[in-house]
Amino acid sequence: MTASESTDRPYGAFPVRIGLQVQPQHAQYADIRRTVAAAEEIGVDVVFNWDHFYPLSGEPEGLHFECWTMLAAWAEATERVEIGALVTCNSYRNPDLLADMARTVDHISDGRLIFGIGSGWFEKDYDEYGYEFGTAGGRLDALGEALPRIEQRWTKLNPKPTRDIPVLIGGGGEKKTLKLVAQHANIWHGFGDAETIAHKHAVLDEHCKTIGRDPGEIERSVAVGDKRPEETGKQLLDVGTRLFTVHAGGPDYDLGLLREWVTWRDEVNAK
Repeated sequence: MTASESTDRPYGAFPVRIGLQVQPQHAQYADIRRTVAAAEEIGVDVVFNWDHFYPLSGEPEGLHFECWTMLAAWAEATERVEIGALVTCNSYRNPDLLADMARTVDHISDGRLIFGIGSGWFEKDYDEYGYEFGTAGGRLDALGEALPRIEQRWTKLNPKPTRDIPVLIGGGGEKKTLKLVAQHANIWHGFGDAETIAHKHAVLDEHCKTIGRDPGEIERSVAVGDKRPEETGKQLLDVGTRLFTVHAGGPDYDLGLLREWVTWRDEVNAK
């Protein structure tokens, strides 16, 4: 019996979905906007960016754009796809302000925002913009403090969000991050091969069991990198992955691999 078939982890309740992370680096915004439009036309389910201030690869001082102002623009420029950051850095904004920003993009998009968040890791962002980098553990503790504030602020805003905004938490730390996923997230996003992901799922399920939450409520997401669906799709599917995210970087955003994953999604969901 595979993890996806297990009564303990009924991840099969979620359909297979495909995401695209449009890395907002080394490209003009017009190219980014065209890529998002093309991805929506191809049929992708979710389009993500990321929350950094500098490129993560290539020329370190290359072209780059900010995350949340871009998400607001995408909310106006798209009609169907869900949008979000993969992931927002908790360190950069007051949690209550971030909740308000997310609520606003939720309304602009008519309820298509996924609120992706993590504790932060890219030290250059912190140093250049004047944030305290601290320690990995301290940043995770800060995330744990911020999430209840964000959730509470959503209940106080007028108007309230259009829906219960789905929270995606990224990261594989087993003691802190996956515990936060069990407590707060609708989606967990991780990295690695099927064996690694299966192990993380088992740890997450145990955290859910400890707090009395049904692990089947949490959609399982993974970054597939440059892997083709025939290389890794079935293996990740069998251990419970349901959201598969391809990345594309500028200046020339190649969506060939995305098309393969969308075709594979349709074939799997049709069975």
